[in-house]
Amino acid sequence: MVAIGLAGCAGSDSEAAPDNDAEVARVSVAMPTQEHQRWVSDGTIVAAQLEDLGHDVTLQYADDDPQVQADQIKAMIEDGADALVIGAVDGSALTEVLSAAGDIPVVSYDRLILDTPNVDYYATFDNERVGIQQGTSLLVGLGILNPDGTENADGPEGPLSIELFAGSADDNNAGFFFNGAMDTLRPYLEEGTLVVPSGQTEFDAVATPGWSQDVAQERMAQLMSTTYAGGEDLHGVLSPFDGISRGIITAIQGAGRGPTIADGLPVVTGQDAESDSVVLVDDGVQLSTIFKDTRQLAEVAVSAVHKMLTGEEPETNDITTYDNGRLTVPAYLLAPQLVTQDNYQHLLIESGYYEAGDLA
Repeated sequence: MVAIGLAGCAGSDSEAAPDNDAEVARVSVAMPTQEHQRWVSDGTIVAAQLEDLGHDVTLQYADDDPQVQADQIKAMIEDGADALVIGAVDGSALTEVLSAAGDIPVVSYDRLILDTPNVDYYATFDNERVGIQQGTSLLVGLGILNPDGTENADGPEGPLSIELFAGSADDNNAGFFFNGAMDTLRPYLEEGTLVVPSGQTEFDAVATPGWSQDVAQERMAQLMSTTYAGGEDLHGVLSPFDGISRGIITAIQGAGRGPTIADGLPVVTGQDAESDSVVLVDDGVQLSTIFKDTRQLAEVAVSAVHKMLTGEEPETNDITTYDNGRLTVPAYLLAPQLVTQDNYQHLLIESGYYEAGDLA
């Protein structure tokens, strides 16, 4: 409801004539990559909403290269940007370039910018909640919990074998996702209902550089050829992102498991509701994904930029959680939603996020 309320406010701003002080403001948007569907969508939506408010917008992608992004932001500042919206490639790689930002408002978009005082606002989702939803979904898929989150009295006693994947260590969100999921799974690991046969349970051991599908696929293939080479059961895999999930699934299928959950494929979680993975969810191949409505995220970021440019305070709902090493960044957290085979049409198609043909 909070998200809807803010989205409504942002929508009202979009429909109104822009304030004179912000009419010709130059807003530069720096996004991390065009490799992943969600970031292309984010950049397009943010730019369009800013343009609707009368701003002059520059949008650039950094191809997942921190130095390229730093150079882009440097040029944006030198070219006279009045505000910056930054989805960081590496949250800790922008300290030096942002030291030249001065009084330019900087909005950190979904990935927290670290180790600099030159960040004014953080627009994101409840990242710990994302991890909790992923861990809970895995437990439901394994039959340990009922779909409503209660304990399944008829569930398996275990031990059930799982493996763990985390996101990229240079993305602050990855730790929130992993910690939220592990806090959810830990009681079942401690009591022995769940086991991790590879022994790889620490974040550093399971992190996936660059959120890379290829890196995840290679690691999963190695696990299948070592830990599970003798046909040992693998019941589930915690995955933090749909691209990683698709790499994991491809490796497991390549080892002769599956091709669907009904055929013995382990249950695999995900995030970002990418269209390719939503199709897999519908086909019973991927267990679930997390929907983070980037339309709402864009509205939060755009509303914050517009308010700061016109001398107003942007709305926040968290001023304590996101310490970037130099200051606690005021934030607005949106609610993520779990997507399954049962609800994807309602959440993704009926809401207008996708058209039915996008998921054909």
